[in-house]
Amino acid sequence: MNDSSDVAVEVVYALPDRQSILKLSVPEGTTAIEAARQSGIEEQFDALTLGEDTRLGIFGHLVAQTQVLRAGDRVEIYRPLLADPKEVRKERAARAKARRETQSAD
Repeated sequence: MNDSSDVAVEVVYALPDRQSILKLSVPEGTTAIEAARQSGIEEQFDALTLGEDTRLGIFGHLVAQTQVLRAGDRVEIYRPLLADPKEVRKERAARAKARRETQSAD
């Protein structure tokens, strides 16, 4: 049974082919990383390890692991980036420029 000082939150994690949304009740003052750990979500995903470098968000906005949760918050656990988005954009722009120069030379 929920104590009056508990808040309902969700913890979510997703892979390209699988996701998990866990609802739990945590005491007021619980941080994002504490809720993620309390949810037991690490046990559902072999490659997921919650640590100091784990990036967390609430409703799509990056937050500190120490962010205190409010009722209804959805803690999102972000996977590490495989590529730097800035580098990917630079490479895409360079390829587009090369295509334009090739087409204009024809």
